[in-house]
Amino acid sequence: DDWEAFRDVRLRALSDAPDSFGQTLAASAAQPDDVWRERAHAGGPVVLAFAEGRAVAMGGLLLPADAAAGFVWGMWVEPAWRGQGLAGRMVRLLLDLAGSEGRPALLHVAEGNEAARGLYESHGFVATGDWQPLRDGSDVRIETMRWEPTPR
Repeated sequence: DDWEAFRDVRLRALSDAPDSFGQTLAASAAQPDDVWRERAHAGGPVVLAFAEGRAVAMGGLLLPADAAAGFVWGMWVEPAWRGQGLAGRMVRLLLDLAGSEGRPALLHVAEGNEAARGLYESHGFVATGDWQPLRDGSDVRIETMRWEPTPR
């Protein structure tokens, strides 16, 4: 039911940090409402943090039934709300969900984004050395990081 809040925070994230996401602001802004509704509910949970009546942070977890690992995506916190632990709480929630299924989790971190890399490392992600372009035509590279659930 919060697909509009998801759309709003995602577009703000793309505006604030265009070199952290695989899709551009222009491409995302042009998507019709039905695409946003589907994206908010497809493949796994999307977590939004609300303050002052609007979403100020987001993150998602893809958990395809046929994939060995989950994929954390779309992590972003509005600049005014950074440093208050929102990203850490969202990452922990998403990893708890992946771990409850016994699955590892992957994510991409942009080259030079040391704050994000530090957050992910503090939650047990390790660099894989697998680098690729952020998207076609971009000079920005992203590295895959991997998290393993604690054996039960």
